[in-house]
Amino acid sequence: MSNSLTTQATALFREAAGQGRDSLDGAGLSSLLAGLGLERAGGSTGGTEMRITLNSTREFGMVIGAGFGGLEAELDEGQFRRDRASVYAVAELTDAPDFLRLFQRTLAWQRIAAVAQREGRSAPAAALEECFARLLGLARAFAPGQADASFVLQALELDCVESGSRLFVRSARCSFSAPQPARLPRPVAKIDKLIHPERIGIIGVSGSGMNFGRIILRNLIGSGFPKEQLLVLKPGETEIDGVRCVEGLAAIDGKLDLLIVAVAASAVYALVDEIIDTGAVEAVMLIPGSMGETKKSREPAAALAERINAAHGKPDSPIFLGANCLGVVSHPGRYDSWFIPLERLPKPKKKPVRNSVMLSQSGAFMITRLSQNPWLDPAYMIALGNQTDLTHGDMLSYFAELPGIDTLGIYIEGFKDLDGLHFARAVRKAVLNGKQIVVYKSGRTAPGQRGVMGHTASIAGGLALFESVIRHAGAIVAEDLDTFDDLFYIAGALHGKKVGGNRLGAISGAGFEAVAMADNIETDGFAMQMGALEDATVQRIEQILVAKKLDQLVEVRNPLDINPGADDEAHLEISDAFLQDPNIDAVIVGLDPTAPSVRALEQSKLRPGYDLSDPKSTVHLMPPLVERHDKPLIGIVDGGRLYDAMTARLMDQGVCCFRNCTRGTKALVRYFHARHNADYLKTRRPGGNNS
Repeated sequence: MSNSLTTQATALFREAAGQGRDSLDGAGLSSLLAGLGLERAGGSTGGTEMRITLNSTREFGMVIGAGFGGLEAELDEGQFRRDRASVYAVAELTDAPDFLRLFQRTLAWQRIAAVAQREGRSAPAAALEECFARLLGLARAFAPGQADASFVLQALELDCVESGSRLFVRSARCSFSAPQPARLPRPVAKIDKLIHPERIGIIGVSGSGMNFGRIILRNLIGSGFPKEQLLVLKPGETEIDGVRCVEGLAAIDGKLDLLIVAVAASAVYALVDEIIDTGAVEAVMLIPGSMGETKKSREPAAALAERINAAHGKPDSPIFLGANCLGVVSHPGRYDSWFIPLERLPKPKKKPVRNSVMLSQSGAFMITRLSQNPWLDPAYMIALGNQTDLTHGDMLSYFAELPGIDTLGIYIEGFKDLDGLHFARAVRKAVLNGKQIVVYKSGRTAPGQRGVMGHTASIAGGLALFESVIRHAGAIVAEDLDTFDDLFYIAGALHGKKVGGNRLGAISGAGFEAVAMADNIETDGFAMQMGALEDATVQRIEQILVAKKLDQLVEVRNPLDINPGADDEAHLEISDAFLQDPNIDAVIVGLDPTAPSVRALEQSKLRPGYDLSDPKSTVHLMPPLVERHDKPLIGIVDGGRLYDAMTARLMDQGVCCFRNCTRGTKALVRYFHARHNADYLKTRRPGGNNS
């Protein structure tokens, strides 16, 4: 945006503020619209309606939006497929061509384009791009946090009509405010001390009973953290469970990397002041709950957060994780501080290399996900709790730069003020660094939002805006828990695989399964297609069928029903043929565990040895096939508990497996969409205001 328009808008806001108003009147709006190069519509102007907005949101700062206008703008966005009613983006992460591309997914654009086609003219892409460019300039000049801005643009809403390839404004409103002070930045580099501590202290350990503090101490020891690098702060004790005790913070020799606070919530307030004043700790983990989650505790919890924030204005202030925090599991840091006994949640290694992170406001979310899906197997699992200090944006900013981390699964209940913007920036940074982010947000309904406020004192914002903004930043957004599990798992399993085009190959001995795969290749805004097999591939598959005496039963096509008589070798040799076809970018194979020809049982009574122990079984043949190809290959094991062992042995060897063809196909399509979007973001990186 030109300096002259910035100056003009500032003068308009100052004049209105001088008159005691926080919005522009008719004359002021007309002047602003003229500066933006927008014309007011005449009384008889027809055309297609749309609404364009700039909003200073609590979570994301300045957001640009566009979509339905007129009466349709008042409809519930949740009744439409994603990005159909309207689209949103953080202003600083987009530019005019990019936002036009986003807007072209909406029904509003499709209507505009259809009318233009009917009238024999071009759709007004150029006019809209120019409008978006000017509005984005205005957004950046008056966004929250601008050091030299006298005002923040709170909202600019334009009800527009497109007519004759030109854009007219039927009505407008604009409000503004004075800038507000922001939270001080947290020393994010100290997260390294939190997750890779050399010395850990813990306060709140019972010397006689098994309270949360004692469980945490036992877990620290049981996870392999050296006792000599642990310290218990416990007056009157010399040692507990073989760990040395000291009287308190003042008695610590040197400095602790991490202090775990497991005392009652009422004792935390004074203790935090002591921690800050002594300077004896780099990072603090606040375990206690109820801080800020009840009406009575909100005021003291807010005051505590303010004291911690003020401390960040001084050098060498500690960082705080929590409160209401389950804790941290850091396999690279050799410690587990969860207050869940290890016997209730064993954490055996399921991956050759742990390369993922799970961040969650809810500790129980991580517990249940890991209990049901041990192959997620993150290197780090961190509960943020109330975000008294460290936030989602802080944690993701750190991990976006950490080598060796490929995927992050994140559960969000709500953001602190402007932390959604911090988080969106971190998502974009992580994706540009080659990582994949999977996000699930709770509080999707009004009752759910009330539950969120009572759990971790979070404020849940609008779902449609959240999903649109976070997807645009580059994350994969899951709409439910099963989808989160599937997307987080597949992102980790396929991260090292090549994602080229969008052509799928589908194989199964169950006809319904092959068809179901083909029926689930579309998702919101993206679709795969069934690849056309080359003649050479068809001939190779025909030879396999002849060798397996299936040639009279099967016609080669895609999707391919290879008949229940196909054995393990047939499934995998045909999968290999599909993978070698240049017209195929990924393969899903139904492994048909219930078919009598497949060696899927842990032990066969009818045919001893014709089971998982057989060298010709899928669990022996498929892992090298997956390793050999750089294209994704997914196995479907659709069967009951009898086939858990088959699935586990495949997944233990790095084979991506699903127990349902619909979930597997949908997850693959969503994953391909995300990878293609990441490639698009990387091509845009050198130019435009997109990073």
